[in-house]
Amino acid sequence: MEISDSVDVTELGHGQQQLQQHPQQQEGPGLMEGTPVKMDFSTHACSVLSDLREGGLLCDAVIKVESCTFPIHRNIMSACSPYFRALFTNTSFETNQREVTVTGVTPQIMMLIIDYAYTRSTKVTVDNVEQLLPAADQFHVIGLVKACCDFLQRELTPANCIGIRRFAQTFFCHGLERAAMRFLLQNFQTVHTTSNEFLQLDIEEVSEVLESDQLNVRNEELVFDAVCRWIDFDRERRKGHIARLLKTIRLGLLTTQFFVEKVKSHPYVRESEPAKPIVIETLKFLYDLDMDDKKEVDMNNPIARPRVPYEVLFVIGGWSGGSPTNMVETYDTRADRWVVCENPDSGPRAYHGTVAVGFKIYVIGGFDGVEYFNNCRVFDPVLKVWQEAAPMHAKRCYVSVALLNDFIYAMGGFDGHVRQNSVERYNPATNQWSLVQPMNHQRSDARATTLEGKIYICGGFNGQECLSSAEMYDPDTRQWTLLNPMRNRRSGIGVIAYHGCIYALGGFNGITRMNTGERYCPQTRQWTPIPEMYSPRSNFATEIIDDMLFAIGGFNGVTTIFNVECYDINADEWYDATDMSLYRSALSACVVRGLPNIQDYIYQPPQRESNSGQSSSTSPPPPLVSNTTITIHPGESEA
Repeated sequence: MEISDSVDVTELGHGQQQLQQHPQQQEGPGLMEGTPVKMDFSTHACSVLSDLREGGLLCDAVIKVESCTFPIHRNIMSACSPYFRALFTNTSFETNQREVTVTGVTPQIMMLIIDYAYTRSTKVTVDNVEQLLPAADQFHVIGLVKACCDFLQRELTPANCIGIRRFAQTFFCHGLERAAMRFLLQNFQTVHTTSNEFLQLDIEEVSEVLESDQLNVRNEELVFDAVCRWIDFDRERRKGHIARLLKTIRLGLLTTQFFVEKVKSHPYVRESEPAKPIVIETLKFLYDLDMDDKKEVDMNNPIARPRVPYEVLFVIGGWSGGSPTNMVETYDTRADRWVVCENPDSGPRAYHGTVAVGFKIYVIGGFDGVEYFNNCRVFDPVLKVWQEAAPMHAKRCYVSVALLNDFIYAMGGFDGHVRQNSVERYNPATNQWSLVQPMNHQRSDARATTLEGKIYICGGFNGQECLSSAEMYDPDTRQWTLLNPMRNRRSGIGVIAYHGCIYALGGFNGITRMNTGERYCPQTRQWTPIPEMYSPRSNFATEIIDDMLFAIGGFNGVTTIFNVECYDINADEWYDATDMSLYRSALSACVVRGLPNIQDYIYQPPQRESNSGQSSSTSPPPPLVSNTTITIHPGESEA
């Protein structure tokens, strides 16, 4: 296991520790979330007890480890450890016996355990955790076991997660074991390509990982690559497992070309007799799909059942059918399907901004067709409730938003009278907005993103013309800096950071809606063109999910659209994705990761049977609202 750093742990009572060095929220039971806990010992009492022990005062026993002796008080050690309580209260332990010899632990580790018993605090480090956890488990010091588990959970990396999981299994630390498995599944692409521990898994362990519904892979080609890499490590002994491992791959989700050229023809598969029925079944499944373009994938079939995504894309509000909407949709990347959320906000909203902070979604500013908003709504997808947050200082329709260092920034926009250059920052911890340095230019209908600790905002409309200007905010200097202008004027633009560059997509140049895009490299400070989107669009949503850039909905100059496309930087190409359920523009999107109830927001294939008794699939439903022609403002899109 490769781990680093250290952490101070202080017990607050009943086995609960507060991690001093890492204040962010932790997962798992028993963790502090602001709930008051009665302290077992005051700081002063702990200090007095420790001083008595160090001075050898009132001590009634001695623990001997190797050649080292530690004077202690029996009642203090008994209060900390059921092991010592049983030892010191056992009838066979003589009252006048002072010395107890303890084996299986080093003097340094025993010193830490004794210090913890007296002070309820210790320091877990990379150098001691692998010895401290087994010793704490041996002596049943539950608080110390938990401290070690919390430390190891924080130190999980793709290189050590498998080793930490095995370590946790050895000592029955089920919470740490689950956390390590969850980390392994979420970061599988990095684990299987870089971790030597992955190559050392046995067939049972590797099958458990690869067959998991929670395996976070962009496509099943990656799973086949992982299978081949695992077998290559010990080819002669492992190639006989290929049939079993093929069953862990959702072969029905592969393209026919990949299956025929890469899987079927691979020597491991070609030379395996048990693999032949699997190949025949998969070929029949894929060829049936290829023969009927209208036939949908039967996601109830085990070989084509999508895995559960780690990320889910939320699309909120927008302008549809001549009026704003409050509709919320989620996108399941594994199934390539949109799901209508059953918990929309109470009122409609368009031309707003959306930011995800942890499991909460902040919806900022906007317009409902009558009123320009300065309010901020918060949706909790776990509890499925909407709440009101503190309002901004200014009303902001066509607002640009970004998240940086756990602060939400709202920039520019239109208050019904003027286009603004003011900027304000929201602190979710205090529920307060504060004004920061204004931008160099007034701009509404712009978009913003963050990259390497800075905010970038591009394009927009200043009340007279569409803008090609871009600027960057540095929170350390609290200053805005103008960048080289874009190659095109763009209002209603899409802006997002992707692979170290700032992408500016589509928008309105004052004459027409565009399908062109360009990217800004902070190192060269230059804009360069990228391949064109399939659809011209302005006032659309952009997000990154599965390492692809998505462009969602918008206005094409004539109608609102529900089309979705995605850009893959590796192929340098755009691809069509499944259309939304609702035609809309002026929408906003964000990605939420690791939702505990993600099943509520992903596609669930209908359990239906045809007359033959086999599952039959249906096509996605038609859009809920037809596209409509909309009157537009000269610089900002349809309002």
